[in-house]
Amino acid sequence: MKQVTFYHQKDLKWIAEKTFQTQKKIIEELIPNADVQHIGSTAISNCLTKGDLDIQIRVSEKQFIQAVEALLTRYEINEGSVKTNEFRAFKDDTVNPPLGIQLTIIDSELDFFWKFRDVLLQNDQYRLEYDKLKMNFSGKSMEEYRKAKSKFINKIQRTAEYKNLKETQEE
Repeated sequence: MKQVTFYHQKDLKWIAEKTFQTQKKIIEELIPNADVQHIGSTAISNCLTKGDLDIQIRVSEKQFIQAVEALLTRYEINEGSVKTNEFRAFKDDTVNPPLGIQLTIIDSELDFFWKFRDVLLQNDQYRLEYDKLKMNFSGKSMEEYRKAKSKFINKIQRTAEYKNLKETQEE
């Protein structure tokens, strides 16, 4: 059983941001016009983290297959993740912190990561609730944590804050 452990991200924030900027440049060279966003707990101040860096790459439906092929030249497929015609997950465990990449088609079913991040950035109560969930699963099964996290994400997706979010501006 793989156990999950969490850290206060203040210890990782600067290295995660530095790695994000480096990876963003690489990704933008591989996939011109992609919307590359720092998501996950290292993108949210004061949030507990597993110690990894998460990036979402948002592309048009027309770009998707080419984006998959381009990412395969640099990153490994994350075999433990779902694979659809609108979503692929990649990883690179050799960078610091370890990297997870979520490739989504804009406005597809799984194009929610940036909105989840933004809701937590805008609502400290949700962030505190998310951290409490993490603390409840620290040292426990990764599988059980992922189930609980999925339920929490679904809860956030039903909120007015989530539903009212508009497309983010290009960074």
